[in-house]
Amino acid sequence: MMKKIFVLLMMIFFTVEIYSQREYSPTWESLDSRPVAPWFADAKFGIFIHWGLYSVPAWGPKGTYAEWYQYFLQEKKITYGNGDFTGEETYEYHTKKYGKDFTYYQFAPMFKAELFNPDEWAELFNNAGAKYIVLTSKHHEGYALWPSKEANDRGFRWNSLDIGPHRDLVGELEKAIRKTDIKFGLYYSLYEWYHPLWKYNKEKYVSEHMIPQIKDLITRYKPDIIWPDGEWEISDTLWRSRELLTWLFNESPVANTIVVNDRWGKGTRKKHGGYFTTEYEGTVEYGKPWEECRGMGFSFGYNRNEDIQDYNTPKALVLSLVDIVSHGGNLLLDIGPTASGKIPPVMQERLLQIGKWLKVNGEAIYGTRKWKIPVQWSKGNRDYKPEGMLVGGDLILKQTVDPESGYTVKEVFFTKKENALYVILPKWTDGVLTVKDVNAAAGAKISLLGQEGKFSWKNKGKNIQITMPEKCNFNFSTEEEYAYVLKISSYKYNSSLKTHIKC
Repeated sequence: MMKKIFVLLMMIFFTVEIYSQREYSPTWESLDSRPVAPWFADAKFGIFIHWGLYSVPAWGPKGTYAEWYQYFLQEKKITYGNGDFTGEETYEYHTKKYGKDFTYYQFAPMFKAELFNPDEWAELFNNAGAKYIVLTSKHHEGYALWPSKEANDRGFRWNSLDIGPHRDLVGELEKAIRKTDIKFGLYYSLYEWYHPLWKYNKEKYVSEHMIPQIKDLITRYKPDIIWPDGEWEISDTLWRSRELLTWLFNESPVANTIVVNDRWGKGTRKKHGGYFTTEYEGTVEYGKPWEECRGMGFSFGYNRNEDIQDYNTPKALVLSLVDIVSHGGNLLLDIGPTASGKIPPVMQERLLQIGKWLKVNGEAIYGTRKWKIPVQWSKGNRDYKPEGMLVGGDLILKQTVDPESGYTVKEVFFTKKENALYVILPKWTDGVLTVKDVNAAAGAKISLLGQEGKFSWKNKGKNIQITMPEKCNFNFSTEEEYAYVLKISSYKYNSSLKTHIKC
């Protein structure tokens, strides 16, 4: 016990030392050298929350982002996606329901959040097994969920304390989350579609609106993550991102703790900043921490136009999490609350289903690292491509339990800790399971998480063969059947190109 306490204290000490002893300068070489806090790579599962005025109409054509309602409404004719959506659909819906003279700004008094209970949200997130959350403090229309004076600089009230709920929504959720062990993060849109300064004087917008506003947000709430977005139209130089990050890492109240993403200017994604972000891109591999964000359906903001078949099944969501973690990433899974502040029941259900799976199998997710082989493929063609530009949740099902004819599948996913290799199965295998390029060491134990007993096994060449009992021998809950986790307590990796490694 004393040894564990000593190791924990040393980890805390070295983390503080890493951040506090270094003075960062406004160059990408210096800023990129700042390490991502170790907790982020251990967390694996976070919850994205898109909530704002767009939650009032809560509508978009299927396959679009409902939180872009104002943009589609005012632009009317735009090219979006593969060209199958033009923006006219939102305009037609809006004029039919609200009238052609009803502006987006008139939604503000209708955003009541009267049923918002931050403690209930925090309890749900905790039961879901999430280790961090990221709330949209302000999306691209500029409406702020905290008492931001900069939000009102257009000449009218445009924050949640002054109009709508008359509540500091960011502050209330921050206090509730701090009662748990969940890390608190904030999304912040750098740009605003129709802010006069953004449209006509971007340099002034950055210096007089954006920078003071984001500094106020960070200073007030001291988030564990700041998640900028909307960076893509101008360079990091025009955004003054390097200057802002230098303040953030050297002088801000969260200088020693803050984690940031990579969305700091045109072309910075997957190049600069903190951890890398992907969005409906599927699994990738990077040499640093990364995160995939996606919705349960397609839209991030709540879209009343989506049906149950548009939502990913809990099995698809769990397998997506497993696939991402096996490749060294985190899953940031989005929910879209209603304008009343309620999280839709289908979203609550999905979170609780994931949480029940993690309660049994979280050992194979939290605190793990990518193994030398993320997945074991069956023989065949791996080039199956889904339709559309963005990767939906059905892809993982096609790659595992419901393949198209002639295509291969991912038979096994791997994660590791110092003393264990986790073999994660998307479906049960009766009989002999062959795990390639792995030998168990003498005296190794192979067990199934959540169940009693040990599995018999033998090494055969470079592989291990595990005898799998018939599934009827176990009493699995519904959630446990989303994926099954075998734990090998001592093993070595076999490859003619690698040195054998013992754990």
